[in-house]
Amino acid sequence: MSEENPGENRTYESATARLDEIIHRLDSGESQLRETLELCEEAKGLIEYCAGELAAVDQGLKELKLEDLAASLAGSGGNAPVTSDEVAAGSSPAAPPDDESPPPPAEPDVPF
Repeated sequence: MSEENPGENRTYESATARLDEIIHRLDSGESQLRETLELCEEAKGLIEYCAGELAAVDQGLKELKLEDLAASLAGSGGNAPVTSDEVAAGSSPAAPPDDESPPPPAEPDVPF
């Protein structure tokens, strides 16, 4: 385990891989008390890092969705303002529905 520069060149994928290693080590029951504490502290930092990465990606996706929505409104000539609640819900009063209404349910096979 190399921790000379923790966090340097860290990615979400490398953090989750390290978490898997920590979990396997803890599950093995071979770690001593002090090592268990150190592994738990490292895992906590990795989990916080991963949560931050997920939040950043989530925010980026929300911004992309907003840009797409603004572009579709500009393209359709809609001038209705869009609220953040509508963006979060993924709908807009000026936006057309994403798809047609669903087909009616199939009739059940009933033997006569």
